[in-house]
Amino acid sequence: MEVLFYVVPVLMIAVASCAMVVVIRRSVRVGRAWNSGLTAEARCLRTYTTTSGGGDSSVHTTLHHVYEFTTRDGRGVRFEERGGPGTTLEGDIVTVHYPADRPEHATARPPAPGKLVAGTGCLLAFLGMFILFALGFMAVTHAMFFAAGDFLQP
Repeated sequence: MEVLFYVVPVLMIAVASCAMVVVIRRSVRVGRAWNSGLTAEARCLRTYTTTSGGGDSSVHTTLHHVYEFTTRDGRGVRFEERGGPGTTLEGDIVTVHYPADRPEHATARPPAPGKLVAGTGCLLAFLGMFILFALGFMAVTHAMFFAAGDFLQP
């Protein structure tokens, strides 16, 4: 039974670690688009929302935009972005930033590197504290089982 006190925190640490990788990849992706210096005029083709939660938890709504633009070399690119401004409607023209080698990684968000670093840093700090809490929980649990002499006894 003691094994559960180790397996569950390890699974929680694994999920938090994967979330950290996703946060870092997203930050690098947006930063590369902003730093590339390449921009284009894109048309918003579609806006829609998705909802999650409900029942016993609160409902969270996310706004999505689908954009289409033409790169400098004439290639048509369509991409979707979550969490854009609610004032951008279908048919609106916006400026997008994109890296030359991966134009499908474009973003319609205006450059705000400080905000990106702060947001990424806060998320990584939270996830890091979560991991430290799980490790601390495992250490305290191990010490308690060891002191009681019940450590991994059948």
